Amino acid sequence: MADWRSRLRESGHRLTPQRELILAAVEELGHATPDQVLAHVRRRSEAVNVSTIYRTLEVLEGLGLVRHAHLSDRAPTYHSVTDHEHFHTVCRNCGGVTSVDPGVLSSLRETLREDHGFAMDVGHLTVFGTCAEGCES
Repeated sequence: MADWRSRLRESGHRLTPQRELILAAVEELGHATPDQVLAHVRRRSEAVNVSTIYRTLEVLEGLGLVRHAHLSDRAPTYHSVTDHEHFHTVCRNCGGVTSVDPGVLSSLRETLREDHGFAMDVGHLTVFGTCAEGCES
């Protein structure tokens, strides 16, 4: 975690206990909305409010320490970049979320690059559908 502290300072931001708690919460929770991060952080410190959570997540994302994806029509879900690069599938019936290795998209990435000169960013990609776990309606 020492690297993120250096990146924060080098970018002109202060290292605060709140920022450390928020980044730790995102890493511990895996995938979490700002409200889930707030609830997790408040177990350790009541001195953090929801606006601090949103501002800090924005700073951390700007520094490339966390990313967000839209896994529902509600608040974005944040995850640490220390985890492997991945995209998400979301079942519309049961709400199950799966992290998927971006290698499965290699032919799509190549087609987009060759045919359209487009570089795909899978970190924000979410694919909605139904899972094979028998929850189909």
